[in-house]
Amino acid sequence: MAAAIVSVSSICLSPSSSTSSPAQEMQSVVSTRSLSFQGLRASKALQKPLPVAVLFQKPSLRKGVTISMSYEAGMGVMGTKVGMMTYFTDVGEAIPVTVIGFREGNVVTQVKTDLTDGYNSVQIGYRRVRDRKLTKPELGHLSKCGAVPLRHLQEFRLTSVDGFEPGQKLSIDELFKEGDLVDVSGNSIGKGFQGGIKRWNFRRGPMTHGSKSHRQLGSIGAGTTPGRVYPGKKMPGRMGGTKTKIRKLEVIKVDTELRTLIVKGAVPGKAGNLLRIAPAKIVGKNIPKS
Repeated sequence: MAAAIVSVSSICLSPSSSTSSPAQEMQSVVSTRSLSFQGLRASKALQKPLPVAVLFQKPSLRKGVTISMSYEAGMGVMGTKVGMMTYFTDVGEAIPVTVIGFREGNVVTQVKTDLTDGYNSVQIGYRRVRDRKLTKPELGHLSKCGAVPLRHLQEFRLTSVDGFEPGQKLSIDELFKEGDLVDVSGNSIGKGFQGGIKRWNFRRGPMTHGSKSHRQLGSIGAGTTPGRVYPGKKMPGRMGGTKTKIRKLEVIKVDTELRTLIVKGAVPGKAGNLLRIAPAKIVGKNIPKS
């Protein structure tokens, strides 16, 4: 707009315009108005929002887009919790372990790269279901790689996706060995609405000597100052039923015949819960210190 005004002033103050006829002055006024309107149009064009097609472009085509997904230490799989048992070693040591089974699935459904999606990751599918259990977009996505209908889809972001291709089946004996450390994540068992003693391990009050505060929460803040409850105060509420990760569990045994993985310790959820198993992140070994 400023450039248009400067050009108009230069035209009006030129020596030829001072001695021009009324018709020429009228023509110069019309030309100045057209220039000002063009300047307004240009400024409005710059203020217009981006088209919808540009907003929905892939991240690699849009500048300033960052992916906040953390890198995995290696390729992982999905499994189903079977239950817990006691495992006896060769020397007679009893170890509490969790048995993880694998249904049909763990098939690579999509390989994402920097050129196509702005980051490198491998998407896998797990647990076969009937066709009517999925929507048509989901069936179309799976049909591109020739996979059967799968219920669960998850991504594993890797630094390099070389060696993976759509339709490839992942084998647990190739990904995990005895003695490896893995991170297992899943939804924990929901406990419902619980009080402060069970949810936060608070101590209860005296049960005798006239005490009237047994399992109550007690004071939750001062009165006049600050006169409010601080955010994040530990109080009764819904407990469990959230995504939980148990880190650095040791792989005790990999059974290819029964298609099971035995890990030391407990994992989130009850029997039949969906689990995500990936190599453990160890700083300095498979994760940089910075």
